[in-house]
Amino acid sequence: MAHRTQMGHDVGMAHDRKFRFAAQLSQAPDRSAASWADQARKVEDLGYSALLMPDHFGDQLAPVPALAAVAAATSTLRLGSLVFGNDYRQPFVLAKEAATLDLLSDGRFELSLGAGWMKSDYEEAGLTYDTPRVRVERFEEAVQVIQGLLRTDGPFTFAGEYYQVHEHTLLPRPVQRPGPPLIIGGGGKRVLSFAAQWADIVSINVNLREGTGGAETAPNATPERTREKVAWVKEAAGARFDDLELNALIGFVMITDDATNLADAMAPHFGISPEDARHIPVALLGTLDEMAEELQWRRQEYGISYWSIESDTWEALGPLVSKLTGT
Repeated sequence: MAHRTQMGHDVGMAHDRKFRFAAQLSQAPDRSAASWADQARKVEDLGYSALLMPDHFGDQLAPVPALAAVAAATSTLRLGSLVFGNDYRQPFVLAKEAATLDLLSDGRFELSLGAGWMKSDYEEAGLTYDTPRVRVERFEEAVQVIQGLLRTDGPFTFAGEYYQVHEHTLLPRPVQRPGPPLIIGGGGKRVLSFAAQWADIVSINVNLREGTGGAETAPNATPERTREKVAWVKEAAGARFDDLELNALIGFVMITDDATNLADAMAPHFGISPEDARHIPVALLGTLDEMAEELQWRRQEYGISYWSIESDTWEALGPLVSKLTGT
């Protein structure tokens, strides 16, 4: 059994559940440094709280250096990855990179971690695609290593099955205290229950157990499943639930005057009613005013107030972001 040093998890007052938004981006528009910096500044100017990046091996910028460039190009925009894949990131090394990014951004870094899920990443990189249980066990130890290093002022020691740390003091120290807010994303009960106890921000995701993120995930994205996942978080968090910020990733956005017909077409793929199809967290459809009403409904129903937009519509959603942010 892993041993960890004791450290505080409290991150301030109960969360106020005010809206904020992140643009989930991964490429420079014209594959240049200038266009990446310009894009980050536009995200900031539109009122987004953060720029977040995926962590995969396909056609995308590598997150750590790209996020350092975002920090240099902006002054208020928060930045992070949603989420770093643990099996690609040795936690001792990631903790140092996180502290450095927090320093270089003057305390604007949001640290995230997931167990790793995309089978093709593992295959192309020659990494062993272990069972979900083993990957999650490693991930749980990694979170304890990273948080221990970031949030312990002085030597930290950890002895686990997968990772060990011997009396190491992490330098530089992060700007944010006790450390950068931790995001843990997941779609299964074990990971979400662990997130409820360790994270500051819990990202409610579909279950990616199959490793492809394909059509098989659709039934796991329904309102019923989302309520179940939030209930898992609430049960595991206990008294600290009110301190948590809940996040979700929107992967499909359609600005349209005819959301009703679109929901009718979507519903059979999810095995739900057209009305419920309007409430699927991974999708957002309608006019901007209808979207605003829908996100308010979702905050009331699910408690989710931090929305990441994984879509090429992040610029078009600028007025919506401006209207809802901070309310």
